[in-house]
Amino acid sequence: MKISVLVALLLVLTLTAGTAAAQQAPFNEVGVTMGHWHIASKDVEANKKLFLAMGGKLYTPGGNPLIMFPGVLINLNLGNEKGEGGTQGSVVNHVGFIVNNVQQRVAQWKAAGVRVLPGTNNRLDQAFVETPDGVRIEILEDKTQSMPVRNEHVHFFIPENEIPKAQAWYAKTFGGKPGTRNNAPVVDLPGVQLRFNKADAKQAPTRGRVLDHIGFDVKDHEAFVKKIQAEGIKLDEPVRKSPTGSTITYITDPWGTRIEIVQRAPLGPQVQQP
Repeated sequence: MKISVLVALLLVLTLTAGTAAAQQAPFNEVGVTMGHWHIASKDVEANKKLFLAMGGKLYTPGGNPLIMFPGVLINLNLGNEKGEGGTQGSVVNHVGFIVNNVQQRVAQWKAAGVRVLPGTNNRLDQAFVETPDGVRIEILEDKTQSMPVRNEHVHFFIPENEIPKAQAWYAKTFGGKPGTRNNAPVVDLPGVQLRFNKADAKQAPTRGRVLDHIGFDVKDHEAFVKKIQAEGIKLDEPVRKSPTGSTITYITDPWGTRIEIVQRAPLGPQVQQP
């Protein structure tokens, strides 16, 4: 009887872990997929409430709150650090979700207490959400998608003459596919599109802002680190194990975006909300 119970429990845990892993896009040819945004929240509970109201799922690896959306994980705290300054004004100007119906989602989120800003020129297929401490999230629409909401993009603002270099750097470093969207350069990676917009002035680095860094998950950390070091990229710190068992290190792109490289340990079970 005890053996049967144990087997059943292991099966449940395996299925739970598989469901969590399935929320991220498959790795590309160089073993990369979109990983996370890491927010140094001033008010963790306020941010948790907002992202859960928008349809995220809560996990607590290592006791820290983490919100999952299809295509991205959102860490809500960075130790005891509190970020200063929202995304606007930094090299990562905003991030973006895509939904199946903007007006339906806006009505749903507002009813749950989320403050939603209108789209540019009152576009009905666009809206914006800002976290209480200034992370700006663009909301766009794809009526053909089956899920209510998923991760879509990270939007960099950098000097115009640097944009071709940035597009080439991200394509080479992470095995992305360069292209265009609305005549603007992009790089497509599993789970995310990286978009580049011209800034009139150099923007602040992300380190120390509320959105301190973005992260990419890798299939083989050692192999990926060897690859980027061979390409001349220096690590910000030695490779180490996090308290949750993930293997991590950091790099910073030439324009000031801090990037975590993660081979992720299992998240554990989803925390069911009352």
